[in-house]
Amino acid sequence: MPHTVVALYRFTPLPDADRLVAPLQAFCDGLALTGTLLLAREGINGTVAGEAVAIDAFLAELRTGPLLGGRLDGLECKLSRADSPPFRRMKVKLKPEIVTFDAGATDPTGDVGAPVAPEDWNALLDRPGLVLVDTRNRFEVALGTFHGAEDPGLARFSDFRAYADALDPADEPDIALFCTGGIRCEKAGAYLKARGFRNVHLLRGGILKYLETVPEAESRWRGDCFVFDGRIALGHGLEERGDHPPEALR
Repeated sequence: MPHTVVALYRFTPLPDADRLVAPLQAFCDGLALTGTLLLAREGINGTVAGEAVAIDAFLAELRTGPLLGGRLDGLECKLSRADSPPFRRMKVKLKPEIVTFDAGATDPTGDVGAPVAPEDWNALLDRPGLVLVDTRNRFEVALGTFHGAEDPGLARFSDFRAYADALDPADEPDIALFCTGGIRCEKAGAYLKARGFRNVHLLRGGILKYLETVPEAESRWRGDCFVFDGRIALGHGLEERGDHPPEALR
């Protein structure tokens, strides 16, 4: 039976994150879900798989159920399918950040830049002088990226700070950022805005939402999109790609 996979995140204050770990773990176990959820005082991030009806119940609980009290109503989600179980077990973890960057010094709940809908992304890419930046790790970039994007050569996402620090906001560059699902872009965008960059754009929903939304014939994407589960990579329409060797993970 195919498995429904949901990649999700939301930056929102969760001062009680430590007290949410156990009840969320029990709730997910009760639905026979597998995957990983990360909780921090800044929000939630994760990828979870299970039967379609279980994923529906899980998302309903996060958005409007009593566990979170409606604090995740604007949850960013991407749904896809896996032909075999992409995870072995369910893990709910407490972390300092839901995406490791600078120990919480950057506030992603404020100004992160201007979100751009996937259907408007191609028009933005045609803007003269645009600096298009892939905020993902270099092994992810090697599997696929947007045509014309800069690869900062990041070994880890936190290295983006050094890349950004070498740019001069006085030059007023027009910068567009993208990542897998949108979460890293929001952190990177918040960092750039805090340093005084005015023209920052983010691909809303990330590469996954673009591949889901934009027809392949109109796409500026080249290659496949790395995902952090047993499927390794997805293509247009979020179709599973099983033709990448294990070395692609290194």
